[in-house]
Amino acid sequence: MSSERWRISRRTLLRGIGATMALPMLDVMGGKAMAAEAAKAPLRTAFMYIPNGVIGPDWMPDISKVGADYTLPKSLKALEPVRKKMLVMTGLCHDKAKANGDGAGDHARCAGTFLTGVQVRKTDGKDIHAGTSVDQVMAQKIGMKTPLSSLELGAEGGRQAGNCDSGYSCAYSSNISWRSPTTPNAKEINPRAVFERLFGDSKAVESKREAAKRELYRRSVLDVVLSDAKDLRGKVSNHDQRKLDEYLDSVREIEKRIQAEEGNARAKLPPDLDVPEGVPTEYAEHLHLMMDLMVVAFQTDMTRVTTFMYSNAGSNRSYPFIGVREGHHSLSHHRGDAEKMAQLQKIDEFHIEQFAYMLQKMDSIKEGDGTLLDHSMIMYGSAIGDGNRHNHDDLPAILAGGGNGTLTPGRHVHYEAETPMANLFLSMLDRMDASVDQFGDSTGRLDQLKV
Repeated sequence: MSSERWRISRRTLLRGIGATMALPMLDVMGGKAMAAEAAKAPLRTAFMYIPNGVIGPDWMPDISKVGADYTLPKSLKALEPVRKKMLVMTGLCHDKAKANGDGAGDHARCAGTFLTGVQVRKTDGKDIHAGTSVDQVMAQKIGMKTPLSSLELGAEGGRQAGNCDSGYSCAYSSNISWRSPTTPNAKEINPRAVFERLFGDSKAVESKREAAKRELYRRSVLDVVLSDAKDLRGKVSNHDQRKLDEYLDSVREIEKRIQAEEGNARAKLPPDLDVPEGVPTEYAEHLHLMMDLMVVAFQTDMTRVTTFMYSNAGSNRSYPFIGVREGHHSLSHHRGDAEKMAQLQKIDEFHIEQFAYMLQKMDSIKEGDGTLLDHSMIMYGSAIGDGNRHNHDDLPAILAGGGNGTLTPGRHVHYEAETPMANLFLSMLDRMDASVDQFGDSTGRLDQLKV
């Protein structure tokens, strides 16, 4: 059948018993109008949070070299393959993460302020108060266009109550996404749970409570949608067949990795212990799985807005697999100790390597006249600059992707001191068709993003 006469919707789903799968962009969704459709590719946005600041001299580009003619510092070297697809920004500030009379607690304030741009209330009780985060402003404006209005992910569990930092609630340390000033969006850290949310329907999830149906539900998602997939494959072009095969293979690969990690976890624990499913034992693999799921959610337009926390604010995770055995937060109070700073730089470099992994994966996925990365804005950073000084200016910040042609990547952009990071968020909201007049402590739109 000619693909010029036969069309499928962008929202077409493959269906099976207890599972649904959205599809990536295919030529058959546009035919001769594909060029026009590419121009309308949805814009996706992700916010990636790192804790405890960075070692600035190894992370920040030389401020005397702006534009395309700059050198990636030591900690950013892994981003060289996607250098032309990102903006490195220096000089941005989060004034509301400073004490401003509230005393200690910079790490909790860092997370609470990161995507809200407001001074969070210092409390470890029920009267928490931050602000609606930028991701949720986007979700409230455009979330109805996708099955999931937003997706909140992370790789370290947290608490929603109690004192986690000098009188600040754990709700601030554990979350960067806030649906309202008093309601944080708890992140999901279990890849299996995310996989089921993306590919399992609600009835199937409920049926897991019934032992007789449990094994049926645990069959491969691809197995239960295979009939639909074969039927579709026979109707599309050779090019679409290849894209469909690549997509199905990527989902299968993620599923196999989740199943393998579940098996590894069980092998290390007593046989009578009930094992939580899906959380990898290796941190790098955990990060990769969560990032892969985020990419698939973007690729299939399940959501256009995500947040991701590498770790909680003030996290004291150690990194023995890269030779760092002391806790991250403890090391961040280095007091100028060269050995501790070298250890911290290794952590910074490791974090960036994982970020580079995700960006390269997104840039390998063709979509219309560009790639998934070209049609995205991926913001990476923190609201604390140096964990030792607890400063909230000259923050680490990267904006990767082309923003559907609304950004000019491949450059280092330096801003005047005390330029609010909220100005960046105001500009990103514009590009997501979620414009507001004011966000957090913004003073205007951020210039130099497009030249």
